[in-house]
Amino acid sequence: MNRRHFFLNTGAATLAAALPAAALSQNAATGERKHPKVRTPNGWTMPHRLVDGVKVFHLVAEEIEHEFAPGTRAKCWGYNGSTPGPTIEVFEGDRVRIYVTNRLPEHTTIHWHGINLPSGMDGVGGLTQPQILPGETYEYEFTLQQHGTHMYHPHADEMVQMAVGMMGLFIIHPREPEPERIDRDYAILLHNWALHPGTWRPDPSVMTDFDLWTFNSRVFPAIEPLVARSGERVRIRVGNLSMHEHPIHMHGPRFWVTGGDGGRWPRALWRTEVTEIVGVGQTRDLEFIAEPGDWAFHCHKSHHTMNAMGHEVPNTLGVDQSGVEAEIRKLLPGYMAMGETGMAEHQVHTDMGHMPGPENTLPMMMGKGPFGKLEMGGMFSVVKVRDDLGADDYRDPGWYRHPPGTVARRISRDPQFGDPVRREPLPPAKGTLPEAKPMGHEHHG
Repeated sequence: MNRRHFFLNTGAATLAAALPAAALSQNAATGERKHPKVRTPNGWTMPHRLVDGVKVFHLVAEEIEHEFAPGTRAKCWGYNGSTPGPTIEVFEGDRVRIYVTNRLPEHTTIHWHGINLPSGMDGVGGLTQPQILPGETYEYEFTLQQHGTHMYHPHADEMVQMAVGMMGLFIIHPREPEPERIDRDYAILLHNWALHPGTWRPDPSVMTDFDLWTFNSRVFPAIEPLVARSGERVRIRVGNLSMHEHPIHMHGPRFWVTGGDGGRWPRALWRTEVTEIVGVGQTRDLEFIAEPGDWAFHCHKSHHTMNAMGHEVPNTLGVDQSGVEAEIRKLLPGYMAMGETGMAEHQVHTDMGHMPGPENTLPMMMGKGPFGKLEMGGMFSVVKVRDDLGADDYRDPGWYRHPPGTVARRISRDPQFGDPVRREPLPPAKGTLPEAKPMGHEHHG
């Protein structure tokens, strides 16, 4: 593809032509280039003070009470009252001074993940600095020599401190205007939590079997939608400080992967995708031209779009559970037999109050859409694009009103409908699978 065709296909030529001159000029009051402010769904951006030309921030490491969604709260650790901590948003060339006060019961540090700086500012306890003891405040100061999507987190007792929520985003805008105007700029931090059913503190000893998967420390349906106006160029910055890689998938318009830990990539390295794996400790910048509709945005590992995952629970799919429920209720009042035909009934039962779970524990499947139950949780949100949205309007516009004739519809209730082509059945083989048997019977697969 030549350069001209690339611009035409991406819409960059149109956007560049429409870019107002004001966007290319400097802000006389601050000397900063105009870039859209980064929006952190369910989060916030930390303000700064300007002291003798230095941007001054103050982070406080402390225990907080955090709500993953209505119905589940936990004692976590974070910064300035939240997890993730506030997003720090600055510009290439800025000099920053960051005070870090430790109000935790143990020592800590902060590592500025992916940022070029003097070794003594890198924040590795014992290697590049002393640990910040409880009650102490340390000062970090450096000049930003790069741009891109970055993160911050402790480099002290990481297994505990990151597992219970200590992390944040560090966004550095380029000194020069970006070649394609970004109209809306979102930032999302991926994380996983072991908040076992009925408990109130995340378990830092878990390595793989997590219960909650979050965007900015929230689970669906408590994750804010990402809204845009039709035709706008949208960037979603995704950072991953969880223990798993995440294939982030967006429905609808394809996106371009335009940057990562090292900042914005040269255009020749951009590539179009609908799913991008964000590895542990990585960031990725995803950009797209907004198309009208409601588009799902989620991790494509199916168990990462669930809440309160139960591990090592017997699989009862296809098992005849006739009579089992009544027998088990003699020992466990309120027990409900589930899973014989799949788990779609789970949300129905929990929504109706027929299957109350442990205290302080979210149902596995949650959320309702305009056509019924969404059966999702965890790392799931919706990109909501509307024609009539104001440039600075980030309110939830509600559900999309589909033009007539553009919604899939039912045309039959007969399971024998039509004459579909099917593959010929395979010949019988030795060791064929047995028929489903009631639970409690001897069963060899």
